[in-house]
Formats: sequence, C-alpha cells, structure tokens
Amino acid sequence: MDTLILGLCYGGIYALIALGYTMVYGIAKMLNFAHGDIIMAGAYAIFVVLSAQGHVILALLAAIVVCTALGLLSERLAYRPLRSASPLAVLITAIGVSYLLQSLAQIFFDSQKRPVTVLPPESVPMFGTTVSVASLWTLALCTVIMVVLTLFIKKTRVGCAMLAVSEDRGAAQLMGINVNFIIALTFAIGSALAAFASLFYLMQTSVVEPTLGAMPGIKAFTAAVIGGIGSIPGAMVGGILLGVIETFSSSSPALSPYTTAIEFGLLIVILLVRPVGLFGKKRREKV
Repeated sequence: MDTLILGLCYGGIYALIALGYTMVYGIAKMLNFAHGDIIMAGAYAIFVVLSAQGHVILALLAAIVVCTALGLLSERLAYRPLRSASPLAVLITAIGVSYLLQSLAQIFFDSQKRPVTVLPPESVPMFGTTVSVASLWTLALCTVIMVVLTLFIKKTRVGCAMLAVSEDRGAAQLMGINVNFIIALTFAIGSALAAFASLFYLMQTSVVEPTLGAMPGIKAFTAAVIGGIGSIPGAMVGGILLGVIETFSSSSPALSPYTTAIEFGLLIVILLVRPVGLFGKKRREKV
C-alpha cells in the first residue's frame, strides 16, 4: 500500500508538470522544454526561503512568484516574437531558454547538491503500514489542484476563452478574445503549477541542484504524450500512470535497473497503438 501511495504521489507531481506542457501546447501550439527548469527555479526559491528560517507556506508563495515571473518573461521575450516562426525555431529557442536557466542557477548557487527539508520526516499508520506525512500532503494537494484547474477551464469565461483559442486561434480573435493575453495567462498558470510541483518534488527528494528539473520534465512530457498532448485529462491520467509504474518497477529488485526503459517503452507501445495518445484527438490541418 505504501508503494501505491508513493506511486500516486509521483504520479500527481508528473501530472502537474505535464499540465504545464499540455496547456501551452494545446493553446500556443508549442513545446516549452524549459518548463522543467522553471520547476528548478521554484525549488531554489523554496531553498532560499527555508534557509532563511522561513515558513513552508512563505516558501511556496516565493516559488509561485518566481516561477510565474519566469514563465511570463520567457513567453514575452523568447516565444511571442516567434509566434509565426517555424516549430523548429521555437523548439530550439525553448532548449536555449532551458540551458540559460540552468546556467544562471549554477552561477548563483554553483553546481553542488544542497539538502532541503520541507517537512520533518514523520509517518502515520495506515492500512497496516506506515505512510509519510509528506506523501499524504502531496497526494491530497495534487488532487485538489487538478480538480480546481479542471473546474476553472470548464466553468469560467477565461477557461472557455482558453478552449476557444485552443480550437481555432483566428476565429477566437475575430470573436474579440485577446489571444496574446490568453497565451500569457496559460504560461502563468502552467508556471504556477510548476511551483507546486517543485514543492512536492522536494518533499520526496529533499535535494536541489541546477539540473533538478531535467528528468522530471522529460518524464512529465512523456506522461503528457501518453495521455494525449493537449488534453488536460490525458495529462492527469498519463502522469498518474507513469508515477505508479515507476514506483512499482523501482520497488522490484528484478525490474529496478530497467525502470526508465519500462517507462519510455510504455510510451513507444502506446504511440504505436494510438499515435495521438490515450485521450488525444486527431486534428485536421487547415491549408
């Protein structure tokens, strides 16, 4: 049971990160490969606040401010000028932003791993075993965030505007929707989710470094593709599925060395059977 709960925790973290990828792709039609490094920046913001004896809630607020600012700044300076450029140019730019953020982290904090204690290592008895308090908080808050985000997208005017821009940017603009504002807001929301993901990830790993966001970012992107890139429910399901598979594989001595291969093997199998992902939709390209 503790393995399942841990898997759901990692799955929730991957789902939060994957939501950032899938929202940006669904609305702006671009892959923001710097998203994982925004998580790293949020983790360093948490590290700085906690090192100064700050409260964990204050650290989370600092991470939200830093991540949201970086998301808006990268959208305004790096991606908006390339709105009509080729996908390859945008992809190369995103990779450049990723390495820039990693380099800045090394300049300010060097390349050493630094320990971070978000919550004290406490456990509670549950279902005949012990489960860490950090895992329970992660699971509960990830669930709440994903439910709130789903309701926001489906029930609010801004959420409906996001869906409209996702379906047809030109038609949405003709209907009076400010496309630039919607895309910037999407980056802001995705980056804020990255701040929460950085807090939850530090609860599980307790270490921060300049490359912290690299592997979680890749795995979350994998989760987004498995669920169907551009689909919010798909990102949630893909993240949870990947987290559970990773945890159960890691807990088995026979499968542990091949955990990463199993995860990416699942991606290949799903794309061979259903190229658009589990919840993805085939889109007609207008010419």
